Amino acid sequence: MKEKLTCYIIDDEYLAQEILEEYVMKVPFLELRGTFMSPLEAAVRIKDDKPDLLFLDINMPDLDGLSFIPMLNPKPMIILTTAYDQYALKAFELEVKDYLVKPFPFERFYKSVLRLYQEHSATLQPEKSDIKAEPKNEPGYIFLKVGHRIRRIAISDIIFVEGTRDYLQIHTAKEKIMTLLNFAKLEELLPTRGFARVHRSYMVAIDKIDHIEKNRIKIADQLIPVSDTYAEAFYRMLRGIL
Repeated sequence: MKEKLTCYIIDDEYLAQEILEEYVMKVPFLELRGTFMSPLEAAVRIKDDKPDLLFLDINMPDLDGLSFIPMLNPKPMIILTTAYDQYALKAFELEVKDYLVKPFPFERFYKSVLRLYQEHSATLQPEKSDIKAEPKNEPGYIFLKVGHRIRRIAISDIIFVEGTRDYLQIHTAKEKIMTLLNFAKLEELLPTRGFARVHRSYMVAIDKIDHIEKNRIKIADQLIPVSDTYAEAFYRMLRGIL
C-alpha cells in the first residue's frame, strides 16, 4: 500500500482549519502539506506539489470551492467540507469523493479517508502474474442523476440502454429511466462483463438477450441492431462467455 496520502486543507474559517488539522494528525496514512484560507492562495502550490487529496470548503471569498474544482488539472481526490447540505447534487456532478457536512465527528472523517486510502493504494499495486486475482465484489446497483434526484438503480433490472440525443434511456421491466449521461460514463459504472455496446445508440445486458439472428438482438420484445463498428468486439465477448 502507498505509505501516505498527501493532503491540503482549504477553508476560510480558522476553527474549521484547526479541527481538520487535528483530525489529519490522528490518521497515520495522511500527510498534511499545507493549510490555506482560499483556493487562490493554494492554486500554485497544488499545481506544483500535486497532492493526493484536498479537504475543500465551499463558501469562501474570492472563489468558492465548487467553482475551483473544474480548474484543477490534474484533479486530486476531493472531500468537500461544508456547513451546507444543498450543494450535494452539484458535488455529485463534479465527482467529488465525499461530502462532509459540518460539524462532522472524527469517526465520519476517518471512514471517508480510509476508503480513499484503500482505493488509491489498490490502483498502485503492481501486477503479479503468479498470483491469481480474486474476483471483484462489485456493487449490485449504480446511482444516476434523474431529473432533480439521484436514483439508485439495480444493475440486475437493466435490460438495455438507448441513446437519444443528449440523454440515455435505461429500459427496465417496469420503467424507462431518462438520465443526462453519455455511454462512456455509463460504461465506467457498469460491470464490464455484464453489458456490451452493440450500436452507437444501444447497449445491452448480456444475460437479458433472448437470441441473435442476422446481426439483430432480440431482447425484451425489442429488436436491436448490431452495427459493424461494434460487432467484432461484441461477438468476441460472447465467445469468451460461452
